[in-house]
Order: sequence, then structure tokens, then C-alpha cells
Amino acid sequence: MTTIDLSVVPGFVLAVILILIAPGPDLAYMVAVGLGNGRRAALSAIAGICSGMGIYALIVIAGLGIIVASSPLALTVIKIFGAGYLLWLATGAIRSARTAAGNQRSLVAGRWYLQGLLVSLTNPKLLFFFLALLPQFIGEASSPTLQLALLSVIDILIEFVLYGTVGLFAGSFQSRFADSARGGRLLHYISAGVYSALAALVVVDLFLQ
Repeated sequence: MTTIDLSVVPGFVLAVILILIAPGPDLAYMVAVGLGNGRRAALSAIAGICSGMGIYALIVIAGLGIIVASSPLALTVIKIFGAGYLLWLATGAIRSARTAAGNQRSLVAGRWYLQGLLVSLTNPKLLFFFLALLPQFIGEASSPTLQLALLSVIDILIEFVLYGTVGLFAGSFQSRFADSARGGRLLHYISAGVYSALAALVVVDLFLQ
């Protein structure tokens, strides 16, 4: 046995990519940020999302994931906060659309980072993702902790590259319409629609528990 088992990495990378390319909250959020606020905001937001993923990964690696996941009340509170925050983002996008002035000029990169971090941390499904996926790729590693840490880093890097690219692509459309009041309003309304849809999905998930 080796300290870490690299033989399982190719399979893990493939599994992560297949999971990430499926439409989900983080992907939709990156599209909304890119469309509404441009490429710089998208890069800051994906950095925040990946930081949130890192926190959840650390929780799982530390062995606390099972404890947190077993508390329905805690997860419900997190989801409610997340839905409320997404609705707040939708409201902000609508305000920007009505004033026809992009709020990307009033928010510094640090604010977009914090926004992405909150969106990530209020998505407790990330915790279940790490709990369900990472242990499947321990392989023959003699140090499960180091193996889990390696897999977590790989996962986060893949999401940063994949979703960061999506955000940059969406941001390219924003830059094209930045000088058009009508185009700017449309992009902000699209962003508001995405945020609202994400919030609705969270609420539906709460009722289906």
C-alpha cells in the first residue's frame, strides 16, 4: 500500500466532470453572475464558490460531515437562508435592470467573492456530494486523510476551471451589451430569473424532505 493511491484519480476526474456538467445551482449562478456583471465578477465569484467547497471538504475530511448531515434542523436552516439570499440577489438584479446601470461598477471583486462563498456554503448538497463521492476513491491508500485531501483539491480545481470558463463565456456577452441600456436591462432580468429559479428549487426541495 502507498500513502496515496493515484491509480483512482483518472476515474475520479471523469466522475467529477460528469457530475459538474449537469445543470446545477453553482453552474446556473455562474451564468447569472457572468451575464449580469461581467468576467471579473465571474472570476471572483467562482473563487468564492471554490472556497466554500474547500470548507465543506475540510469538514468531511475532519470526520464532522456525518455529524452535520445527521442534523435535519441545521440543514433546513441553511437551505432557508440560502433561498432568502438568492431572492435578495434576484431583487438586486431587478433594481439594476430598472436603473439600466450595471451594479458591477459598485461592487468590488471582494464582494463578488463573498457572494460566491455564501452561495456555496448555503448549498448543503455539497456536503453530501463530498460524503458520497470521496470515500469511493480511497483505493489502496494507507492514509485516507491524505487521499481525501488530494481528491478534494482535484475536485475544486476542476470546478474552478470548468465553471470559471462558463462564467467568463457568459461575461463576454455582458461586455458586448454593456453600452446598450436595453441589452443591459435584459441581461440583468435574465440574472434575476436564474436567481429566482434557484431559490424556488431550494424551497421545493424543502417541501419534498
